[in-house]
Amino acid sequence: MSHGARVIRTGVSSGGPAAPPAAASSSAGSDAELMDGAYFRSCAGMLKVAQMISLLVGFISVNNSTWTDYSAYSYFQIVTMCDLVMILFFYIIHIFRIYRKLTCVSWPLAEFLHYLIGTILLLIASIVAASKSYNLTGLVAGATFGFLATILCVLSIWSSYKVSCITQSTSKYH
Repeated sequence: MSHGARVIRTGVSSGGPAAPPAAASSSAGSDAELMDGAYFRSCAGMLKVAQMISLLVGFISVNNSTWTDYSAYSYFQIVTMCDLVMILFFYIIHIFRIYRKLTCVSWPLAEFLHYLIGTILLLIASIVAASKSYNLTGLVAGATFGFLATILCVLSIWSSYKVSCITQSTSKYH
């Protein structure tokens, strides 16, 4: 019987029969590895990398262009950098499997709330940046990459909600 998204990530069943000694030692070896190589190639990992790249390109585009409205573009830069840092933080959490050691935090819920709040702020910042761009190419490019990052963050919200809520609701009835 599985108990939520944590079992899906580790691949270990909490209610199944005991594993043979050879299988137990191989799974212990994978737990002892420093990095999760499979997360690099997973959909969630590649989505986080795409989000970080689009946020960085948007930030650089706005930073290297002439500003027409200081408050709008400084807000865009702050939101993109805060989102980038938080996505990098969660990427490192998954890569180094820190979620296994810090079990006092509900990592799926924390990541879901980050994406929810960050996506709303990023959408607002991208709309403001687009409305104040005055057809300057760097500012238009920054706003465009902000919208792209917003779409990628919405995909992360959807996949996070799908994994955390659907697995919990199905395990409730077993």
